[in-house]
Amino acid sequence: MVTSSSGPLACAALAAVLLCLPRPAAPARIAGLWPSGAPPRPSRRPSGAGWTVLAGVGVGLVAAGPGGGLAGLLVAVTAYRRRAATRSAAAAAATASELASAVARMADELASGMHPAAALAGTVADGPRARDVLGPAAAAGRLGDDVPHALRRGADRRPEVRADVARLADAWALADRHGIPLAELLAGVRADLRWRLQFAGRVRAELAGPRATALVLTTLPLLGVALGQLVGADPLAVLRDGPLGQVLLVVGVALGTAGVAWSEAIMQSAVPR
Repeated sequence: MVTSSSGPLACAALAAVLLCLPRPAAPARIAGLWPSGAPPRPSRRPSGAGWTVLAGVGVGLVAAGPGGGLAGLLVAVTAYRRRAATRSAAAAAATASELASAVARMADELASGMHPAAALAGTVADGPRARDVLGPAAAAGRLGDDVPHALRRGADRRPEVRADVARLADAWALADRHGIPLAELLAGVRADLRWRLQFAGRVRAELAGPRATALVLTTLPLLGVALGQLVGADPLAVLRDGPLGQVLLVVGVALGTAGVAWSEAIMQSAVPR
C-alpha cells in the first residue's frame, strides 16, 4: 500500500527513470532527413548542471523532506558552480600558456628577420587554443588587413585571455603606427605573459591552505549533526519533523553555501587576470 508521504517520492523516482531511458531511434532517423544546413534540434535531456540539481534535490527530499530538497538544491548549485569555476580557471591557464608560447615563437621569428605575416602564419604549429585566438589575425596578415582588429576579434573566442590578447593587439598597433620594432614589443608582451602565469601559479599554490581551511569550516556543521546522532540526540529528527526544523535546515545550509561562495570569491580575486 502506498502512503501519502511516499507518493511524491514515487513520482520523483518515476521521473528519474523516464529521464534515464535511452533515446528512441526514430527521432534520430527523421532528423537525418533534414538538410545539413538546418539547425539541430535542441536536446531535452538535462545537462551536467541538471543532473547535479536533480541528484541534490532527490537526496534532500528522501533524507529530510521539502526543506531537505531545498537545502539539497542549494548544495548542488554551489558544488556545480565551484566545479565550473575550477574548470574555467584551468582552461584560462592553459590558454594563456599556449598564447605565451605562440608570442615567444613570433618574437623569435621576427628577431631573425621574418615578415610579420609569415610569423602569424606559423600559428599552425602552436597549440589548439592559441590557434583559435590567433587564427583571424593570421588570415588578416595574409590578406593585408588590419591585424590588431583581427586579434581583438579572435579574443572573443577565448574570453579568458581577452586582456592578454588586447596587450598583444596594442603592441602590434603601436608598431604599425610608429614603426617601433615589433620583435621588441612582442618580447615585452611575452615577458609580461610569462610573469603573470608564474605569479598566478604561485598564488594558487599558496591558496591551497586557505581553501582546505574553508572546506573544513564548511563541513563542521555536518560533523556536529553526525556527532549528535552518535550520542543519541537525534538532530536529524528535529530537522526533518516540523516546520521549525525545516526552516532551520534551509537557513543553515543557505548560510553555509553563502560562506563557501564568499570565501571562493575572495580567493579568486587574489589571482591575477
